[in-house]
Amino acid sequence: MWNRLNKSMMFCQMMFGLSFYGVMVILTRFFLEDLGYSEADTMMVVGAFSAIGPLFAIAGGFIADKFLGAYRSLTIAFFGFASGYALLVLGATTKQVPIALLGIALASYSRGLMSPSYPSLYKRTFKSQEDFENGYPVNYSVNNVGAFLGQYLFPLLALAVGFNGSFALSASLAAAAVVMMVINCKRLQAVGADIDQAPVSSKNWALFGITSAAMIALVFFMFSNMDVGQNIVYAIGAGALVYFASIMMKSAKAQALKMGTVLIMVFLTTAFFVYYGQMMTSMNMVAINTMRGDLFGFIPFEPEAAMAMNPLWCMVAGPIIAWFFASMDKKNIHIPTATRVAGSFILTAVAFGILTFAVQTVGTDVVVRPEWFFACHAFLAFAEVIVGSMVVAFILSVAPKNIENFSVSLFSVAIALSGIVGAAISTSVAMEKGQEITQAFVQNTYGDFYQMLTIAAVGMVVIALLASRIITKMLDAAKAEDEVTGTVTNA
Repeated sequence: MWNRLNKSMMFCQMMFGLSFYGVMVILTRFFLEDLGYSEADTMMVVGAFSAIGPLFAIAGGFIADKFLGAYRSLTIAFFGFASGYALLVLGATTKQVPIALLGIALASYSRGLMSPSYPSLYKRTFKSQEDFENGYPVNYSVNNVGAFLGQYLFPLLALAVGFNGSFALSASLAAAAVVMMVINCKRLQAVGADIDQAPVSSKNWALFGITSAAMIALVFFMFSNMDVGQNIVYAIGAGALVYFASIMMKSAKAQALKMGTVLIMVFLTTAFFVYYGQMMTSMNMVAINTMRGDLFGFIPFEPEAAMAMNPLWCMVAGPIIAWFFASMDKKNIHIPTATRVAGSFILTAVAFGILTFAVQTVGTDVVVRPEWFFACHAFLAFAEVIVGSMVVAFILSVAPKNIENFSVSLFSVAIALSGIVGAAISTSVAMEKGQEITQAFVQNTYGDFYQMLTIAAVGMVVIALLASRIITKMLDAAKAEDEVTGTVTNA
């Protein structure tokens, strides 16, 4: 199952996780302390940084499908990360907000190029769909090795070498991924789609350049004007879904049914990532304001590094989840993807229930021990691995081959929409500048907020189970239609 190509791609994935999440974890303090942003504005910017990149996977999927192919798009994406982080170095050194915003705009656009291209190219390095589905959760864990190291070490690194030194390291790590992609150029292109193996015309390069310049300018505008920016996110996300639905309406019945299941999964994914996005916004701010002490009394954790507990648990969760579902398949027990997502909402409800209890029972010292965050992230990480790996594999299994990358980008659209919605929701717990953190504030404001999220997660369990039954019936109907017409609607 494993070979040189998928191993080299996992190295690039680790470099992405280490550099991207290393930057993300220190952005909150960077905007609060160096650039003078308020808590509410900082949460919106950081939330947008985690969300806008996936949104531009729509453009990334189109570029990979029509202009460049997955290999070229992915290589350029890693180069874009390196360049964006280099601009952050300049922004941190000069304390210039526009330069810093341009840096995260370029990194966000690069993430959009990467998101749909990586899984489609990675899939082709395996011999079968089954090998890919069993290997993708492991890839997810590899990404989280990088994410954990970045989120844990970068707050400590920033204390030693400053924000500019930390951003410079991220640029170097992204550049290492570029080198790896170039080294494996011929092999990766050979296993890629037809467009990867064909030369790119001057016209396509020009269209790519114009499109990219326009997209980067749009992202920069969105970061500079978040009130307008979040509405742009909603508009682009809705437009992508309408476009996909229009293709579905024109497709044969069997394929239309399969594409309909993608839309249902996008809805469930959006709901889940509203919770996931809290890690970068409200949970991060709560940790900065209340988390004190070493984990288990001897493992040092900077408050903003609490996010590192998520990838730490994801590293554990990936192999366990891959083994569990592979074992179920061998026993001929096939659990539908939407049912698996329902299980992720059960885990999410437990996670936020733990966090609710922790903040509602806080003492007069207003300290929440790291162990509470550790427990919360454990359940949330297992839920994330289920949704993050299984939904993408499901979309690839039912999507039309000619819009494969665009279909995968809908997963990123879900992340984008949920990220902005989640960031907007999280601002309800933001403190005003100079406001004192008190026991009553933590118990009432934080406590009521997470209690509401916990109750909503329980409701989503029921919705996901109902969705699973609907999806199963739609796929059965599509299979019956294929048998009648004697056609295969996707490869």
